[in-house]
Amino acid sequence: MQIKIERRASDERLKQLGVRSWPRWSKDASHFPWKYDASETCYFLDGEVTVIPEGGEAVTMGAGDLVTFPEGMKCIWEIHQPVNKHYNFD
Repeated sequence: MQIKIERRASDERLKQLGVRSWPRWSKDASHFPWKYDASETCYFLDGEVTVIPEGGEAVTMGAGDLVTFPEGMKCIWEIHQPVNKHYNFD
């Protein structure tokens, strides 16, 4: 299972996906486990986080990144700077 990241996603790409109409989620600096019951695509407006997939390598992402997390992935979220993101579950 692999995290897919589009760094500095273009406005055109964001419009194509309808990102601005997706719900928003915010969280202060913290550390917690998470499991994806469905595939999630999100666009980071602010913040910086490192996600460590179970059995995989740590991936750092933040403002301007369009990220897709696969269904079934178990991971640890380490939020370094408060996160504000749009998200959409498939």
